[in-house]
Amino acid sequence: MKMPSVTLPLQAYRAGLRVGEPALTGLLAWRAHHGKEDPLRLPERRGLPGRARPVGPLAWMHGASVGEVLSLVGLVEGMIGRGFSVLVTTGTRAAAELIGARLPPGAVHQYIPLDAPRWVARFLDHWQPNLAIVAESEIWPNTILALDAREIPLILVNGRMSERSFRGWERCPRTAKALLARIAVCLAQTQEDAERFAKLGAPRVSISGNLKFDAQVPPADPQQLAYLGAMVAGRPVWVAASTHPGEEAMIAYAHAVLKAKFPQLLTILAPRHPARGTEAAECATALGLRSARRSSGGRPHPSVEIYVADTIGEMGLFYRLSPLVFLGGSLVPRGGQNPIEPVRLDTAVLHGPHTENFAVVYRALDRAGAALPVRDGVELAAVAGELLGDAARLDSMAQAGQRALQPFEGAVARTLAVLDPFVAQMKLQRLEREGLMRPLARA
Repeated sequence: MKMPSVTLPLQAYRAGLRVGEPALTGLLAWRAHHGKEDPLRLPERRGLPGRARPVGPLAWMHGASVGEVLSLVGLVEGMIGRGFSVLVTTGTRAAAELIGARLPPGAVHQYIPLDAPRWVARFLDHWQPNLAIVAESEIWPNTILALDAREIPLILVNGRMSERSFRGWERCPRTAKALLARIAVCLAQTQEDAERFAKLGAPRVSISGNLKFDAQVPPADPQQLAYLGAMVAGRPVWVAASTHPGEEAMIAYAHAVLKAKFPQLLTILAPRHPARGTEAAECATALGLRSARRSSGGRPHPSVEIYVADTIGEMGLFYRLSPLVFLGGSLVPRGGQNPIEPVRLDTAVLHGPHTENFAVVYRALDRAGAALPVRDGVELAAVAGELLGDAARLDSMAQAGQRALQPFEGAVARTLAVLDPFVAQMKLQRLEREGLMRPLARA
């Protein structure tokens, strides 16, 4: 199949990032100064390798941030079992810190380079992947064009295309097709996602489901779990997880209302971005509530009402301490956060009206009675108050959540089944090359 030509907007984008390298270097320095990049590994963002390439076939897998890269762990293990080494790249520090502790032997981590042509070429020159696998909605034009030029198959897994993104790409259909046509296979999460990718020009689209349903539950340090569990024993506890600006004030308000009914109530407040811990604590202070920040060494002592969990990689610990969680990004228009992990850890779920990012799973949880929607801080306080006083209902919701997730499982196996023909072809090509080399060596 003849590939669509590179459009003028893509040519302009490519040229702009080529001449804009100095500006990108300055941007990286600014981000490192503000803690958004790892200064010790900043060269990786310019395509400079931080370690040697493993010997043998290599699969490159990319997940932009925490949720995306954690969803790839099952595929990483599957490809290692098929004889590949795996390079895993991320774009955020939080994702790098989390995935570094969860990668199995045979996998290495690097930061992905910014999409400047020379930096992408430098990255590919060193790593020479045999296969590229990208999660969800990471469409970087120069990277896609470079992979296509080198005839490296690119597979989009766990593909997600929101209605908003679809409308944006619809305004430049030739450019969208020029990029999506260069994706060997697009594995979408849902029928709606698949239809959007196909309408924009992706030639080979199928539905594999959401890899996040197969992801392992987040771990918890056993000593910390025992320590904090003993400290909060006997207190009603709930978690407000992955909150965004505007939501922490509603959580503090809900706590202030609930403390009349539950004087010993502990609210564990985990902002989506831990750097906002101070801001979250200030929302508690504004209502006269006593808070402590975990990043500063604070602990949920009996006098602490709101415990700000502003650390990375500990949500598995906090979910295990509570039978009820409110998931943020949903009372403000941010599309909602992933409910799969807390449900897997036997918590009932509350959420706001904005759940577009995970619409399918929230619908399933709501229908099963495992999750309940709330419209604002007032309704959040009312519903949370009912549930915290009804242990039997919380347990029933947790069990319903487990049942509701079962039909969605199996995405890892379906995705690996699609990858197997590529793996087989690469093995065949390697055998052919070895067969051609032997006679030359004897001559």
